[in-house]
Amino acid sequence: MVKVTKAPRESSYTDALIPVLTLIISLALSVYLFGSDSSFGSNQISLILATAIAASIGYKNGYTWNDIHGGILQGIQSAMGAILILLSVGLLVGTWILSGTVPAMLIYGIELISPQWFYVTSCLASAIVALSIGSSWSTAGTVGVGLMGISLGLDLDPGIAAGAIISGAYMGDKMSPLSDSTNLAPSVAGSELFSHIRHMTWTTVPAFVLSLIIFTILGFLETPSNNEVGIQEISAAIENEFSIGLHLLLPMVILFALARAKVPALASVLIGSLSGIVFALVFQQEAILGMVDDTESLATVLAVVKGVWITTYDGYSSSNSNETVKTLLSQGGMKSMLNTIWLIMCALAFGGVMESIGLLKKLVDGVMKQVKSTQGLLVSTLFTAFGVNLVASDQYMAIVLPGRAFREEYAKRGLDPLNLSRAIEDAGTVTSVLVPWNTCGAFMAVTLGVQTFEYLPHALFNILSPLIALLFALTLFKVLKIKKHN
Repeated sequence: MVKVTKAPRESSYTDALIPVLTLIISLALSVYLFGSDSSFGSNQISLILATAIAASIGYKNGYTWNDIHGGILQGIQSAMGAILILLSVGLLVGTWILSGTVPAMLIYGIELISPQWFYVTSCLASAIVALSIGSSWSTAGTVGVGLMGISLGLDLDPGIAAGAIISGAYMGDKMSPLSDSTNLAPSVAGSELFSHIRHMTWTTVPAFVLSLIIFTILGFLETPSNNEVGIQEISAAIENEFSIGLHLLLPMVILFALARAKVPALASVLIGSLSGIVFALVFQQEAILGMVDDTESLATVLAVVKGVWITTYDGYSSSNSNETVKTLLSQGGMKSMLNTIWLIMCALAFGGVMESIGLLKKLVDGVMKQVKSTQGLLVSTLFTAFGVNLVASDQYMAIVLPGRAFREEYAKRGLDPLNLSRAIEDAGTVTSVLVPWNTCGAFMAVTLGVQTFEYLPHALFNILSPLIALLFALTLFKVLKIKKHN
């Protein structure tokens, strides 16, 4: 006798909402109880709790443990590329400090950048780099780390500094033809890449210009406490620990050249890290030996190997007598990324379960049923993309899921797919970094050393871009119709 397995029941809207509401309430309680430390364990437990509740609902509706477990594994597997890049960025930061690349960036940046112009300069510089290489993550992990160090040296607000860097990095990433998200959005929506980029200028340029104006104003409102003597003391302290020269910026040039040549991100960052190790061995032997406590009991060669080895996994640890410099330089290492990876894995386990048992699709279908007009369709797309960032914790899912779900409806209403691809970039790509448990938000927090809720109010481009898109949607400004050919 053959055993017949019943198909799972369709989930209700209540089923779909329960895990989401649980997550929202639990995360809110986590932030209330633990504040800025909530990302160091309590948020992860909130996500595990919501995952367990979603899995229980799936089991109730007839899904097997294999279905649920498969969803968890698939969700985590989708982020393996991001996890490997996270680890490699930790390696990059540590080796670039050891090589003198980051210290050189700090010294030249402190000497060249005026505190009043720092925020707007950081935003512009990050935008140019991200536009050139097509990656907000690589921009933050290289130029962003250096700029954050400069902001600390100038005694500027780290939240505003991180917001300026993120604003520029996401603007450049969003508009670069080299960006994976910029290529993914038109592919999913059914539009053409360069037409998509041109259509995005209508929302992106106003958001970026407004951001630059506000960052300029914020810069002139700053009253940094560091005087000229303090800045000179910081530079002298760094030069006392490292040999400094323009040649130490070459590893950064190598990384940018690899990115421009479209070498995959992971390979580029690993090669950049290797160049940092080579430069450290050639130019920073004293700094390497300073990482090793038992230099007297080891041969010099072994002591150097041990110093580099420690830096790769545990980061660089400065022993500088200047506390500001010590804070600036004691960073990096693969181990520094482990808490973030824990957060990402918990978040994607939740998103994986929600998708595998149909709860995520149920939420999107619920939105679709409420759409009555063109304005409603456009607004629904924006909110759905942001909502997927919240629930699924992954930028790419926030692009793919709304793109697939709304594509047919845009065609039915005679709307050019460029409207859809722009909407999912305006609300999917740029808002991912505003969610602490999203892969992007978690990455930026650990890379720039500023918690998500601290930089969130100052990530101006990432806030203004979806708001301007919402205004365009409500007024139907620059909403294109499909061209009819005779």
